[in-house]
Amino acid sequence: MADELTLELAGGLMRARALELARGALRAIEASRARVDDLNVYPVPDGDTGTNLTLTVRAVVEALETEGPDDRPGLAREIARAALMGARGNSGVILSQIARGAAEALAVSDDPARVLRAASDAAYRGVKRPVEGTMLTAIRELAEAAEAGADLPGIVRAGEECVVRTEAMLPVLRDAGVVDAGAAGLVEIVRGVVATLTGEELPAAPSVVPGPGIDAIHLEESRFRYCTVLVVEGSGLDADELEAVLEPLGDSLLVVGDSAALKIHVHVDDPGVVLSAAVARGTIDGVEIADMRAQALEREQRLARAASAAPVAAAAAVAIAAGEGNCRLFESLGARVVDGGRTMNPSTSDILAAIEAAPAPAAIVLPNNRNVFMAAEHAAQLASKRVLIVPTESLQAGIAAAGAYIPSNDVDTNLAAMREAADAISVGAIAVASRDTLLDGAAVAEGAWLGLVNGTLVASAPDFGEVAREVVDRLLAEPRDLLTLLTGPESPPLDSLLDAVRGAHPAVEVELHDGGQPHYALLLSAE
Repeated sequence: MADELTLELAGGLMRARALELARGALRAIEASRARVDDLNVYPVPDGDTGTNLTLTVRAVVEALETEGPDDRPGLAREIARAALMGARGNSGVILSQIARGAAEALAVSDDPARVLRAASDAAYRGVKRPVEGTMLTAIRELAEAAEAGADLPGIVRAGEECVVRTEAMLPVLRDAGVVDAGAAGLVEIVRGVVATLTGEELPAAPSVVPGPGIDAIHLEESRFRYCTVLVVEGSGLDADELEAVLEPLGDSLLVVGDSAALKIHVHVDDPGVVLSAAVARGTIDGVEIADMRAQALEREQRLARAASAAPVAAAAAVAIAAGEGNCRLFESLGARVVDGGRTMNPSTSDILAAIEAAPAPAAIVLPNNRNVFMAAEHAAQLASKRVLIVPTESLQAGIAAAGAYIPSNDVDTNLAAMREAADAISVGAIAVASRDTLLDGAAVAEGAWLGLVNGTLVASAPDFGEVAREVVDRLLAEPRDLLTLLTGPESPPLDSLLDAVRGAHPAVEVELHDGGQPHYALLLSAE
């Protein structure tokens, strides 16, 4: 575990590795930026948490893209300063403290538990009145998962489960029907770092959107109007003294940093008073003043436009998937996706969160793997709405079922059509043998290509094309109209296979998608 978190690839490349990890974090939060903005109802519904977290992480990336120290202590100082100077909004300032704690721990240790605990402690120290159900809770539970021995994917799963529970921790979140934006954004940042560490593609983020009670958010508006953020630099700066001066002026006050530079975040009616207090103690930089009432109005209008443009379906489709391309394919067919990861084995809470977040009074779940059936059934039992399950045993069957889903249809009509579509297809798969096996009594060596049709091993050979043609011929032995191919990361070029299909089956339409699924170089279906 410890080796997975090391910044050092080889001598002189520590900075490059740090930059790689920061870029992974940035990719992840950028992908969820709009979603996290719309979740933002606490501490005020200004709809900018995703943006603020993105800009804060981007400041770290930009700092690491320039020349600078290449030793651990030097990198720790630079990352901490870049996060502090680039922090935007309440969430960004707290994130800067998380980054500071993590960087300082990484200067001396690769232990994930130690790094995350230092990040959590730094965040709690930076907030005078910590509130649970926020990103503070998320970083603490990430640390606790690491201390309990969870591996990197397990730490991310613990964060996801924490995010789901935040809705019940704060009344404003429960009333609005959303999870905490800061917690959700933080977990996406950690997800991006972990994906970079493990060398895996960044999985799709859980799709959690504001719920039907969103009009309740006006109850939590700050009584102050302007979100004021700035940096004051000098010598001998005293965070506690400056905090005592600013506290009577507003709320959501954060003063963090060190004796040379302090970041100030506060909600006030008169930003000028804050600027005067800062100027009296040093030089100021990075001044940002935002009208939170205007931000909240813009957010409400944006959500209202989205709600009016998308009528509520009688039943939402919820699909478990693996592979970035497959997740996108399900989403394009109108399904809400639960990323099953490399093992295609999401937790009950993952599935339940997607069901509850779906803006519909019922849900139709596509497990797409027999191993997911039990978790899907448990989620259905725990859900607050009607849940039906189409027992799809493969991604291909799930995609066929999702293709038959029409949001405007009633639940029973959709259920019947999706079951019929899933039952009507034949499926194939091609993978590399991970160990010696037998096919029709003959030995198949490890590393050979294996071809399966409807779960039965039907072909094996060192040549991918030979196995692929055998699988296709079996799938198209009966009259079929459509052949769908989903490529995995290890898929060889398919030009010769596609030419062979077109020559032998000119009437069959062929669809090719970059599925990105693990374990299988190619998934096929015929319908």
